[in-house]
Amino acid sequence: MTICLTSDRWSSSLGQLTESDKAHSLLNYAGHLQHNYEDILSYSVYHSYSKAVDAKKERASKMSQNFGAKGVRGGHPNQDKNVWISLIDMLKKKEKLPVVAFTFSKKKIDENAENLRSLDLTTQSEKTRLKGNDKKLPQVLKMEEFLKRGIGIHHSGILPILKEVVELLFQKGLVKILFATETFAMGVNMPARTVVFDTITKHDGTSRRELHPGEYIQMAGRAGRRGLDTTGTVIILCKGDVPEMSVLHKMMLGKPTSLESQFRLTYSMILNLLRVEQLRVEDMIKRSFSEFHSQKDVKKHKEALDKIHAKLQCIKNIECFLCSMDLERYYEACRDFRSLKFHLQGIVLSHPAAIKLLTAGRVVVINNSNHRNVLGVVLNSNMGTNKERIFNCLVICEKNSSTKSDLTKGDSSELVQPIVTTNLFQPEGPCWHELIQVKAEDITVVTVKTIRIDPDKIVNDIKKRQQPRFKDDPVGQSVSIATQELLRLTEVNQEGLPGLDPVKDLHIRDVERVEQFRSLKMLEESLTKYQCPNCPRFMEHFTQISHNMKLKEDYKRLKFLLSDESLTLLPEYQQRIQVLKELNYIDDNNTVQLKGRVACEISNHELMITELVFENALTDLHPTEIAALLSCVVFEQKNCSEPKLIDTLVKGKERILEIAGRISALQRRFGMQVQGEYEEVFKFGLMEVVFEWAREITGLTDVQEGIIVRCIQRLHETLRDVRNAARIIGDPVLYRKMEEASSMIKRDIL
Repeated sequence: MTICLTSDRWSSSLGQLTESDKAHSLLNYAGHLQHNYEDILSYSVYHSYSKAVDAKKERASKMSQNFGAKGVRGGHPNQDKNVWISLIDMLKKKEKLPVVAFTFSKKKIDENAENLRSLDLTTQSEKTRLKGNDKKLPQVLKMEEFLKRGIGIHHSGILPILKEVVELLFQKGLVKILFATETFAMGVNMPARTVVFDTITKHDGTSRRELHPGEYIQMAGRAGRRGLDTTGTVIILCKGDVPEMSVLHKMMLGKPTSLESQFRLTYSMILNLLRVEQLRVEDMIKRSFSEFHSQKDVKKHKEALDKIHAKLQCIKNIECFLCSMDLERYYEACRDFRSLKFHLQGIVLSHPAAIKLLTAGRVVVINNSNHRNVLGVVLNSNMGTNKERIFNCLVICEKNSSTKSDLTKGDSSELVQPIVTTNLFQPEGPCWHELIQVKAEDITVVTVKTIRIDPDKIVNDIKKRQQPRFKDDPVGQSVSIATQELLRLTEVNQEGLPGLDPVKDLHIRDVERVEQFRSLKMLEESLTKYQCPNCPRFMEHFTQISHNMKLKEDYKRLKFLLSDESLTLLPEYQQRIQVLKELNYIDDNNTVQLKGRVACEISNHELMITELVFENALTDLHPTEIAALLSCVVFEQKNCSEPKLIDTLVKGKERILEIAGRISALQRRFGMQVQGEYEEVFKFGLMEVVFEWAREITGLTDVQEGIIVRCIQRLHETLRDVRNAARIIGDPVLYRKMEEASSMIKRDIL
């Protein structure tokens, strides 16, 4: 079962147009695509999806009639083989070859190709083009057999020269079906008539997931040969159930993956930069793409910093005996209290127990830019667009007040307000009411009081009177009773109503939260001990100090953003510096020592290889044993057969794991965030193969030839690095052995 999607390519003739007309035509077409692409693709997906679901149901119904309900899903071992043979036969009849079949498993690709041994997709004349004196490697012989029948394989396990042959034959149209991993879609201009997805899920190294939109578009974009086809066809195989429509929609029309920097600090990079006096590692980090967003506003920050600096020069000290004693400390206490209270308020009001209590009828005290210390009653609550709970409340106000009823943020003023005891708001004239929406941070007290109300009647009555033709209608009884009850509670409790205790009433038991509530209470109590609130001009002086402190805080923030301390990679850099000092690669002045100079010569796993060199772990070994031992730093495949090792290699393996354990413990000690254990990085699956390279190696392992070749090429580079390290430390024996080991592995077909 397949979902088949088609996309028409622009095929207008531009031969008779001038260059200007061509450009204009292309721009118009691009604009047309921009406006209509999503609508066209959505319709195409929906149309194809509906056909696939209907066909699947029809087939399931027939299977059920013939074999019973259990026979619907099939499960025959040759199911995949039959699917591919049927699909290729259909594509051949509809002249939709060549096709690229994206499969996210090297093993699965090889299995699919093996299953199609009975297929022959090339003519006799096309077969005669496949000439050459190929080497008699098993992979070459197998690939030759596949290619003669028009079947190609392309993944990292194929020998580089064979991958190049496959690409050339595909370009010439001699490969009719190509089984490939997604890397084939990157950086190659070899589109086919058709693209087939064996599955739309892949394992990304952590878990199995659906394809991202960018991945799907990159691979699906291979369908349709430019200048040859007006239509490209994309087919998704549905071996089980048809994928959910929401999954397909997200994969095809979802937002593309954001570009993220892969810049990483390495010990070798740090050591090389420390050797150059004119360069600072911090400056190099600033210029990396990973720091781009934080560094792009440097000019704007500098201009703002200059303006604030000029304002700070004009600040005058407050000349007041009382305020000079503790006004600044009082400001800081108010700032800390306000910050902690807002933080805890959001946590408390999202707690299940609080949500259960904050139902219709709960009386609360509201504080925001429009309503100061006002009693209100909760009518209902719901989740906002950003998953933040919103409360609909009825509050009392002046009858002719001009406050907004929109949702407002806690306090629109950025300035810190003094924490002083304030009576509840009481209207001076006739009491009125207002329906408002508030966030958790606007509710300063959840009182112990509740009143009986009908929230639906209240909301409907107020909304009705907001309409022009009903604006003069009398207030409904439900609204009137609730308003009068709120006014009565205000008059009786002018100094405020007691609130629910987070620990006793809401049963919050988290130790950290309980400590924070205790700190908040202590902060509130300490505010009564300051002298500055007794000043007759306290509010004037507090406002002045708020402006001054705000300027100082902004100045400090901008100074931080312009300093090295704001770099996100700085903590990791400092941790790596500590590791290098501990291992004596650099001294206390960050001067590179002998071990550091050796590490600069190593291109990968510089600490491990340097430690092996300085501990003389390689000097006494034979060149073949050294090459075999060092293969663990370049081989990456996880699942392969366990190698047979001689005693010297077993001891060498244990030595490497012991050094890796020391380095891992050291990195953790200095706080480095390292994924997994460092010992797990080293793979020993190719040690026997490298050791026995002089013999026929392909029978020794199940690792594919392409991976073996790539690892040995990388190993050759590593051996040359160790040779250079031996030259620096003055070890002629190790130097000669490295030369010999390099020549022993880099030969013949490599």
